[in-house]
Amino acid sequence: MRRAVVRGTGHYLPERVVENSWFEGRVETSDEWIRTRTGIERRHFAAEEQRTSDLGIAAAQAALDNAGFTADQIDAVIVATSTPDFTFPSVATMIQAGIGMTRGFAFDVQAVCAGFVFALANADAMIRSGQAERVLVIGAETFSRIMDWTDRGTCVLFGDGAGALVLEAVEGEGTSDDRGILATDLNSDGKYRELLYVDGGVASTGTAGHLRMQGNLVFRHAVEKLANTAHHAIDKAGLTPEDVDWLVPHQANLRIIEATAKRMQLPMEKVVLTVADHGNTSAASIPLALSVANGQGKFQPGQVLVAEAIGGGLAWGSVVLRW
Repeated sequence: MRRAVVRGTGHYLPERVVENSWFEGRVETSDEWIRTRTGIERRHFAAEEQRTSDLGIAAAQAALDNAGFTADQIDAVIVATSTPDFTFPSVATMIQAGIGMTRGFAFDVQAVCAGFVFALANADAMIRSGQAERVLVIGAETFSRIMDWTDRGTCVLFGDGAGALVLEAVEGEGTSDDRGILATDLNSDGKYRELLYVDGGVASTGTAGHLRMQGNLVFRHAVEKLANTAHHAIDKAGLTPEDVDWLVPHQANLRIIEATAKRMQLPMEKVVLTVADHGNTSAASIPLALSVANGQGKFQPGQVLVAEAIGGGLAWGSVVLRW
């Protein structure tokens, strides 16, 4: 059986660092309020001239360098984003050009904060089917462009950034001992649209709009659905929660992460945490966390990782892979 094995990771955060104190005086909040309720200490905002594709290009090149590949050794580029540069063309094609890739194909996936999980599932399916040998999977966002700076319930949460993985096809035995992606689990339910959405768009207002969220309800759904999807993916992989070495969750809110880990009966020592340093970067948060942890040497060959995320839609899912 062909497996999609991680060969390289990379990430990029814009130079501008925004501490919690920046919001004091702009909205009714404080550094202590933000830290206590979210675990976020700072976030990064893209410069005025920076676009989502610029962040993605930097992360993609870092992942290629880490993998030891050139752009033309990649067959496909899949980008998860909800904040594209333009209505079209896709961010993926702009990244394809930006890294000097002159072959293959590129396209975007939109599942908001769960986007990277959906993009990984797409890449895994392409590799399993033989449609691609190497796939560059990227999450890139500039959520600072869709914030309502008068809404303290949302504007303090989000930041900009990008992360990337290089996946390569490797022949496995078809068992849970194989390296690479072992299982995926994808879900969505459109009746929850009003819980987390942007109030603009091409066919509605003709504007980018602003992010709107019912935080308490999102929290409740997130904890339940993230734990459930993780267990489903682990079962599909033929593993048990005791086999999991690392949980790499969507970095949205420390309280959600802690509650989800508790439901999964995983100690926080097994959870990758980066939310304090960049806030909620939507589809970029999981690849960011993977890249940071990999750079710190946390992941060892053969270890089992579970990545999970939930976002607007609602859309949620998880991926189980062996490093």
